[in-house]
Amino acid sequence: MSKAKEQKMNEKYPTLPKTATGITGLDEITGGGIPKGRPTLVCGDAGCGKTLMSLEFIIRGAIDFDEPGVFMAFEEKTEELAMNVASLGFDLDKLQEEKKIKLDHVHIDRSEIEETGEYDLEGLFIRLNYAIDSIGAKRVVLDTLENLFSGLSNEAVLRAELRRLFHWLKDKGVTAIITGERGEGKLTRQGLEEYVSDCVILLDHRVINQISTRRLRIVKYRGSVHGTNEYPFLIDEEGISVLPVTSLKLEKPVSSERIRSGIPALDKMLDGKGFFKGSSILVSGTAGTGKTSIAAYFANQTCSEGNKCIYFAFEESPNQIIRNMHSIGVNLQQYVDKGLLKFFASRPTLYGLEMHLVAMYKTIKKFKPKAVVLDPITNLITVGSVSEVKSMLIRLIDFLQEEQITVMFTALTLNTIISDQTDEGVSSLVDAWLLVRDIEYNGERNRGMYIMKSRGMKHSNQVREFVITDKGLDLVEVYLGPDGVLTGSAREAQILHEQTGEVLRDYASGRKDREISRKRKVLEAKISSLQTEFESIEEELNKVSQEEELVKQVAEKTRAEITQRRGEKG
Repeated sequence: MSKAKEQKMNEKYPTLPKTATGITGLDEITGGGIPKGRPTLVCGDAGCGKTLMSLEFIIRGAIDFDEPGVFMAFEEKTEELAMNVASLGFDLDKLQEEKKIKLDHVHIDRSEIEETGEYDLEGLFIRLNYAIDSIGAKRVVLDTLENLFSGLSNEAVLRAELRRLFHWLKDKGVTAIITGERGEGKLTRQGLEEYVSDCVILLDHRVINQISTRRLRIVKYRGSVHGTNEYPFLIDEEGISVLPVTSLKLEKPVSSERIRSGIPALDKMLDGKGFFKGSSILVSGTAGTGKTSIAAYFANQTCSEGNKCIYFAFEESPNQIIRNMHSIGVNLQQYVDKGLLKFFASRPTLYGLEMHLVAMYKTIKKFKPKAVVLDPITNLITVGSVSEVKSMLIRLIDFLQEEQITVMFTALTLNTIISDQTDEGVSSLVDAWLLVRDIEYNGERNRGMYIMKSRGMKHSNQVREFVITDKGLDLVEVYLGPDGVLTGSAREAQILHEQTGEVLRDYASGRKDREISRKRKVLEAKISSLQTEFESIEEELNKVSQEEELVKQVAEKTRAEITQRRGEKG
């Protein structure tokens, strides 16, 4: 489709204008907020958070979007509302003084209401109209409808008045939230409000296995696409936070940048460079194999490079972890003091799985770390099944990959059999899997590290002995003995045996060299003696030859002289 044609279609079918709620996560689920200038129904059972959500909608609008709002309550008094949200850091009295918010309590006594055949809301419209005009309100909340229509039993009249109320709000051009209580088998008590509302948000507060969880669902949204799943939401000191379910599309960004694990020998096994940035790593093993130590080294390495790290602990307190890591030469306290390392420690039973996910989501968004540690994920099995834990971790991994945050999980393996069950089924989801196992040999227990997988990189297939000392963590080079790979004291004994053998071989070799040297000297002495004897015989033989030569020379000289004399006489 050409851009001109697409632009023409957009002009012909404009998108629905929306009003951002300012509530964390809700605008993402609704694709930008609730319908602007239209009424939205927020319904649910008692205690699910209807009033708080509608109040936060008004407050966020006034503070963040400069949109004044009117909150008309039929149940709680304005003083009670102001006190309820003060713990969240909102000062309603100040906002009222600044004419950013108008709180109005309308008292309705059921005993004073009698159905006379005609029932209208003229008084409410006049009062609401005055409140809106007095501050120029753009947002309106009516809390709750049940109290407003509590004395009305005629369904036809009720439907007509509901339509009239909703049409009046539309004509006024305000973005409204109307709260309603949930009925039996219906979204609301009357079962009518959801039909005349343009957007319906259902809040739910359920308790499963003594763990409470709040969830939100967009039941309908006229004129707009929206998320259709159930989304967990959390109410804490900062208000309401909704966690969107991660997109099912596998279109996450990836990085080729590498980060170090903190253990040089482990980095060497990972193609000499470490893990990929934004990847997920699982460290599993039986109790006492050093999983927490590996996680602490990873956190220490991250912080030592000036990056932030969050450590979610489900088993030990932060002080306990910091103390224990001192014994292997790691000082985590210095990074806590610098604000680079943040601990978030809690028992798994503090929340349900969804609430843990929301709490992690909020903490990560606020702190903006480069790395995250979860130690151990197996403790979460106490508040959910294996499949539920796996589902939660999938969503967490997807969120962290989207943010390019590297995460390391630790998991307790309950036996020595490698299976998806013992590792909470997350082993197939992660990018790298390190398995630390006990190696029992010769009456002692040692640790062995396996790299079960590491996607996208060359990695070692060797089993390394994993050593924890007061100097830190290390992986010992593979040592092969006569009976295979040796660890612990067996390796030390074999090394000592081979060193002793080398000394003995060196000694034997030295003794042989000395014997050869002595024999060489004896032979050299004999050769020297024979050489001397040879020279003596040679000299003796030369002496006889020289004497004969001298006799010959004398004889010739004498003969020559005799011949000369005879010639002279003649």
